Amino acid sequence: MKRLMLIALTICLASCLQAPQDDAGLNQPQSAVAVKDTTQTLDLKPLSGQLHVDLNQAIVDAFERKQSDVWVEGAGVVTKLLPDDNKGSRHQKFLVRINEKQSLLFAHNIDLSPRIDGLKVGDHIEFKGEYVFNPKGGIIHWTHLDPKGQHQGGWIKHQGNNYE
Repeated sequence: MKRLMLIALTICLASCLQAPQDDAGLNQPQSAVAVKDTTQTLDLKPLSGQLHVDLNQAIVDAFERKQSDVWVEGAGVVTKLLPDDNKGSRHQKFLVRINEKQSLLFAHNIDLSPRIDGLKVGDHIEFKGEYVFNPKGGIIHWTHLDPKGQHQGGWIKHQGNNYE
Protein backbone atom coordinates (compact mmCIF):
# COMPACT_ATOMS: atom_id res chain seq x y z
CA MET A 1 0.00 0.00 0.00
CA LYS A 2 2.80 2.41 0.92
CA ARG A 3 4.64 1.58 -2.31
CA LEU A 4 1.50 2.29 -4.37
CA MET A 5 1.09 5.63 -2.57
CA LEU A 6 4.70 6.60 -3.36
CA ILE A 7 4.30 5.58 -7.02
CA ALA A 8 1.08 7.62 -7.31
CA LEU A 9 2.76 10.63 -5.71
CA THR A 10 5.74 10.33 -8.07
CA ILE A 11 3.46 10.19 -11.12
CA CYS A 12 1.45 13.16 -9.86
CA LEU A 13 4.56 15.25 -9.23
CA ALA A 14 6.06 14.30 -12.59
CA SER A 15 2.90 15.31 -14.45
CA CYS A 16 2.80 18.63 -12.58
CA LEU A 17 6.39 19.41 -13.53
CA GLN A 18 6.14 18.58 -17.25
CA ALA A 19 5.79 21.55 -19.60
CA PRO A 20 3.09 21.29 -22.27
CA GLN A 21 4.43 20.12 -25.64
CA ASP A 22 2.09 22.26 -27.75
CA ASP A 23 0.91 25.84 -27.37
CA ALA A 24 4.22 26.70 -25.66
CA GLY A 25 3.75 30.35 -26.65
CA LEU A 26 0.46 30.51 -24.71
CA ASN A 27 2.05 29.37 -21.47
CA GLN A 28 1.89 32.42 -19.21
CA PRO A 29 4.21 32.83 -16.21
CA GLN A 30 2.60 31.94 -12.91
CA SER A 31 2.74 34.20 -9.92
CA ALA A 32 4.49 33.09 -6.76
CA VAL A 33 1.12 33.01 -5.01
CA ALA A 34 -0.32 30.54 -7.54
CA VAL A 35 2.66 28.22 -7.13
CA LYS A 36 2.44 28.49 -3.36
CA ASP A 37 -1.27 27.67 -3.41
CA THR A 38 -0.64 24.58 -5.54
CA THR A 39 2.11 23.43 -3.19
CA GLN A 40 -0.08 23.81 -0.13
CA THR A 41 -2.65 21.36 -1.50
CA LEU A 42 -0.11 18.50 -1.45
CA ASP A 43 -0.51 16.69 1.89
CA LEU A 44 2.76 15.04 2.90
CA LYS A 45 1.57 13.83 6.32
CA PRO A 46 0.89 10.26 5.10
CA LEU A 47 4.50 10.07 3.93
CA SER A 48 6.07 11.08 7.26
CA GLY A 49 5.70 7.56 8.66
CA GLN A 50 7.31 6.15 5.53
CA LEU A 51 10.34 8.37 6.04
CA HIS A 52 10.89 6.89 9.52
CA VAL A 53 10.45 3.39 8.15
CA ASP A 54 13.18 4.00 5.58
CA LEU A 55 15.44 5.68 8.15
CA ASN A 56 15.07 2.77 10.57
CA GLN A 57 15.19 -0.04 7.99
CA ALA A 58 18.70 -1.21 9.05
CA ILE A 59 17.41 -1.65 12.61
CA VAL A 60 14.35 -3.58 11.44
CA ASP A 61 16.59 -5.81 9.29
CA ALA A 62 19.01 -6.46 12.19
CA PHE A 63 16.08 -7.38 14.44
CA GLU A 64 14.58 -9.78 11.88
CA ARG A 65 18.00 -11.43 11.37
CA LYS A 66 18.70 -11.49 15.14
CA GLN A 67 21.98 -9.63 14.54
CA SER A 68 24.02 -7.79 17.16
CA ASP A 69 26.93 -5.36 17.08
CA VAL A 70 25.46 -3.52 14.08
CA TRP A 71 26.01 0.24 13.76
CA VAL A 72 22.76 2.00 12.94
CA GLU A 73 21.24 5.45 12.62
CA GLY A 74 17.59 6.11 13.19
CA ALA A 75 14.84 8.14 14.78
CA GLY A 76 11.88 7.57 17.02
CA VAL A 77 9.68 8.75 19.86
CA VAL A 78 10.44 8.30 23.56
CA THR A 79 7.76 6.10 25.12
CA LYS A 80 9.09 5.48 28.62
CA LEU A 81 11.78 6.85 30.94
CA LEU A 82 13.50 4.24 33.11
CA PRO A 83 15.64 4.60 36.23
CA ASP A 84 19.36 5.13 35.62
CA ASP A 85 21.60 2.08 35.75
CA ASN A 86 24.26 3.04 38.30
CA LYS A 87 26.11 -0.29 38.43
CA GLY A 88 29.56 0.14 36.84
CA SER A 89 29.42 2.83 34.16
CA ARG A 90 26.28 4.91 34.70
CA HIS A 91 23.65 4.79 31.94
CA GLN A 92 20.51 6.86 31.33
CA LYS A 93 17.86 4.38 30.18
CA PHE A 94 14.68 4.92 28.18
CA LEU A 95 12.51 3.27 25.52
CA VAL A 96 12.05 4.62 21.99
CA ARG A 97 9.43 3.45 19.48
CA ILE A 98 10.81 3.39 15.92
CA ASN A 99 7.71 1.98 14.17
CA GLU A 100 4.32 0.43 14.98
CA LYS A 101 5.89 -2.89 16.01
CA GLN A 102 9.34 -2.17 17.43
CA SER A 103 10.76 -0.32 20.41
CA LEU A 104 14.39 -0.03 21.50
CA LEU A 105 15.95 0.16 24.93
CA PHE A 106 18.56 2.93 25.06
CA ALA A 107 21.53 2.65 27.41
CA HIS A 108 23.15 6.10 27.09
CA ASN A 109 26.47 6.23 29.00
CA ILE A 110 26.35 9.34 31.21
CA ASP A 111 29.90 8.87 32.44
CA LEU A 112 31.17 9.50 28.90
CA SER A 113 28.42 11.75 27.51
CA PRO A 114 26.15 14.41 29.02
CA ARG A 115 22.79 13.34 30.42
CA ILE A 116 19.86 14.27 28.18
CA ASP A 117 18.20 16.66 30.62
CA GLY A 118 14.60 17.49 29.86
CA LEU A 119 13.97 14.22 28.01
CA LYS A 120 10.32 13.27 28.33
CA VAL A 121 7.78 10.84 26.95
CA GLY A 122 6.62 11.96 23.50
CA ASP A 123 9.94 13.60 22.57
CA HIS A 124 11.41 12.85 19.14
CA ILE A 125 15.08 11.84 18.99
CA GLU A 126 17.55 10.92 16.28
CA PHE A 127 20.48 8.66 17.06
CA LYS A 128 23.51 6.70 15.98
CA GLY A 129 24.72 3.77 18.04
CA GLU A 130 25.41 0.08 18.19
CA TYR A 131 22.39 -2.21 17.96
CA VAL A 132 22.24 -5.38 20.06
CA PHE A 133 19.45 -7.89 19.39
CA ASN A 134 17.00 -8.99 22.04
CA PRO A 135 13.53 -10.49 21.46
CA LYS A 136 11.80 -7.35 22.79
CA GLY A 137 13.12 -5.14 19.96
CA GLY A 138 16.78 -4.52 20.73
CA ILE A 139 19.17 -2.31 22.64
CA ILE A 140 21.07 0.76 21.46
CA HIS A 141 24.32 1.65 23.20
CA TRP A 142 27.60 3.42 22.28
CA THR A 143 25.62 6.66 21.84
CA HIS A 144 28.80 8.58 22.70
CA LEU A 145 32.35 9.09 21.48
CA ASP A 146 35.07 6.61 22.44
CA PRO A 147 37.48 8.48 24.74
CA LYS A 148 40.31 6.19 23.52
CA GLY A 149 39.43 6.74 19.86
CA GLN A 150 39.48 3.00 19.13
CA HIS A 151 35.76 2.45 18.63
CA GLN A 152 33.25 4.10 16.34
CA GLY A 153 31.29 6.78 18.16
CA GLY A 154 27.58 7.46 18.29
CA TRP A 155 25.27 10.32 19.31
CA ILE A 156 21.75 11.32 20.22
CA LYS A 157 20.02 14.47 18.92
CA HIS A 158 17.27 15.92 21.09
CA GLN A 159 15.62 19.33 20.68
CA GLY A 160 18.51 20.73 18.61
CA ASN A 161 21.24 19.48 20.98
CA ASN A 162 23.80 16.77 20.21
CA TYR A 163 24.85 14.38 22.95
CA GLU A 164 28.00 12.40 22.14
